[in-house]
Amino acid sequence: MDKLAIDGGEAVRKGRFPERKTYGMEEAQQVIEALNSQDLFFATAKKVYKFLNGFKELYGVKHATASTSGTSAIHVALGALNLEPGDEVITTPISDMGTVAPILLQNCIPVFADVGLDTCNLDPDDVERRITDRTRALIVVHCWGQPADMDRFLAIARRHGLKLIEDCAQAHLAHYKGRLAGTIGDLGAFSLQQSKHMTCGDGGITITDDDELGRRADLFVDKGCDWTEDRRYRLTYSFLAPCYRMTELQGAVLLAQLGKLKWVVERRQELGDRLTMSLRDVDGVHPPKRMEGVDHRYWGYPLRIDREKGLSRDEFVKALSAEGIPAGRAWPGKPLYLY
Repeated sequence: MDKLAIDGGEAVRKGRFPERKTYGMEEAQQVIEALNSQDLFFATAKKVYKFLNGFKELYGVKHATASTSGTSAIHVALGALNLEPGDEVITTPISDMGTVAPILLQNCIPVFADVGLDTCNLDPDDVERRITDRTRALIVVHCWGQPADMDRFLAIARRHGLKLIEDCAQAHLAHYKGRLAGTIGDLGAFSLQQSKHMTCGDGGITITDDDELGRRADLFVDKGCDWTEDRRYRLTYSFLAPCYRMTELQGAVLLAQLGKLKWVVERRQELGDRLTMSLRDVDGVHPPKRMEGVDHRYWGYPLRIDREKGLSRDEFVKALSAEGIPAGRAWPGKPLYLY
């Protein structure tokens, strides 16, 4: 290459990359069935329940609560814990605002710990340094799709009597030393937003093996409403809570998506690892570090650039885009504590 495209040279890639085709006739058939049922309310219909049963079977857990977004899935997890106002929850500053907003909505205090530069996952040592007598829970985000050091976080949580929530928004069907992310802590929360491995446009799911947490999660997602066993009428309201009920249309799409998930995550990992291997010896460019014994489901592909090489992040993005390689600026833009 004599000249970069940004400097007037010929672009390396002239055609567009294939676009992701997320939905097909499988989803359409499920949606049509839901519409023909004339009942799109999850409590009295079937699609959301079928999806939840399939997800519980896939993850090997006892309880799963469907909701409207990844943000609501975190909120449901915190609501299940029944924290007190002023309680502290330690989490990462490198995440979507949906990780932090639920902490504030529960009148709790987010405490930010540092992350590892090579993975963007929380640093266990810094997390433990930030524990106080007000700390009640940890929210560990499996950033970009690679699980964090759950052995360390489990040990920290047990040592200090803390509850552990796994934010798996970017890490669908990701294994950590043989165990699925989301099943290791007390609760796991998932996003089903359009960009995720499995999606219905937007949605969320919260899972747990704890019977009491599962019971409170089901109440919290539905205004604290306590239903009868046949789900046909209301008995009473247990406590104040939002309404995050998933609809049958979302459940219908997710039923079809559930059957595609394994192929999607394995294909993304295959391609992501191939790119990581190709870039590992490029001077000044740092692909994500692959940790041993864990999956990396590559929700996105983060690159770190050495400014000392004379090229800024934004200049690199422009140069890469000019070559026909789609690239965006840093996610989430800046640490959450700066917003």
